[in-house]
Amino acid sequence: MTETAINPRALLRDPGHCLALGLGSGCIRKAPGTWGTLAGLLLYSLIAWMPWPVYVGVLVLTFVAGVYLCERTARALGVHDHPAIVWDEFVGIWLALALQPTALVWLLFAFVTFRFFDIIKPWPIGWLDRRAPGGMGIMVDDVVAGAYALVLMALLQWGF
Repeated sequence: MTETAINPRALLRDPGHCLALGLGSGCIRKAPGTWGTLAGLLLYSLIAWMPWPVYVGVLVLTFVAGVYLCERTARALGVHDHPAIVWDEFVGIWLALALQPTALVWLLFAFVTFRFFDIIKPWPIGWLDRRAPGGMGIMVDDVVAGAYALVLMALLQWGF
């Protein structure tokens, strides 16, 4: 990680930066992506009850907003995809949980599988992470990791 003159915590007063920093969860120095995913998992209860079309709309809206918010915060911090930027983890875990049962075991499995794919970055996640620019680059690798986790969980549920 490149050190910057700006401490991410200094940006938390701005609502857009606060969202990009995962409501402060990304400011935890050790494993900010894991803490961001956990915060996203905790906030999942706010959207879990929504009908499927509304849930999809929320995912699309949070992704599009995330492209802008994450790029804006990356510019403020002076680092593309600064570890403290974890809004992408929120959207990724919410995608992983789409259409999943809300039982604790599935929530934990979604958490573990999403983090696995986000950290390991199998193709094309790593490729996208290295090549997609700006806010899209920050968001897209976590969304694909969330999609991988969603597919794996669906296959397990269907007994494949």
